[in-house]
Amino acid sequence: YLHLSLRRQRQMCIRDRDKDIKKKLTRNWFINLQEMICNTIQQIEGEKIKFLKKNWKRSIKKDEGGGCYYILENGKVFDKVGVNFSEVYGKLTKEFKKKIPGTKNNRDFWASGVSVVMHMKNPHIPAMHFNTRYIYTNHGWFGGGMDVTPCFNDSTVKKLLFKKLKKICDRHDKKYFKKYKKWCDEYFYLSHRKEPRGIGGIFFDYKKKDWEKDFGFVRDLGINFIQIFNQIISLRKSKKWNLKQKNIQYLKRGRYVEFNLLYDRGTKFGLQTGGNVEAILMSLPPLAKWK
Repeated sequence: YLHLSLRRQRQMCIRDRDKDIKKKLTRNWFINLQEMICNTIQQIEGEKIKFLKKNWKRSIKKDEGGGCYYILENGKVFDKVGVNFSEVYGKLTKEFKKKIPGTKNNRDFWASGVSVVMHMKNPHIPAMHFNTRYIYTNHGWFGGGMDVTPCFNDSTVKKLLFKKLKKICDRHDKKYFKKYKKWCDEYFYLSHRKEPRGIGGIFFDYKKKDWEKDFGFVRDLGINFIQIFNQIISLRKSKKWNLKQKNIQYLKRGRYVEFNLLYDRGTKFGLQTGGNVEAILMSLPPLAKWK
């Protein structure tokens, strides 16, 4: 019995050490990715308008993690762009834990990720969203994706987006693109409007079969997101626009708001785990309209 007990203790120590290493690696990657994304956005926007940085804590009374977000507003290219990093931990509420895998026997959780939302000045440049995250309860898993929401039909942007995403997915698994594109189309859908939020992209969740392979895919997607938004902005930033087109953009942003407040998992998870409200709602556009 003593031998079995010692062996179990060793196994638990190895598992805990492995868990901590995975958390540190993913957290550090998300921090680095946030910096790379912000640097690229700042280069596109120029030096006149700069990011404002805000650090936040999940709890004032005890250590439950936190994060920081960067906001850039009223630029010549960006109406508003937010880049948020978070690392939070603690206990889930009894009600919310039922919705999260791996919480049958306990309510402990740890989560880290980076999320980006871009609302553009020029209506011909689509709104763009990106998110990757790693969550740990009794086990860990990755989730995330990216999607694009144009105001007008743009076959060039659509072709560029899906060509790039397919290439990324195929490097890791030939089945990923079809599966994650379909998941994205189903996820970013406003059922009360019976319409998609945008042209889609890819979306995935609960990736936990092969940590090294999954982490490689998440890193690859992050690097390529930078290339994708840079290319799309370069393609359309010089295209002329008028007030009528801007008003169409405001109406499209209204749909964006509806999705984020009614359906978005990240918004719900952040609010129900005591996250920073300003960081969570940074995805909302500065101005939107409804008829």
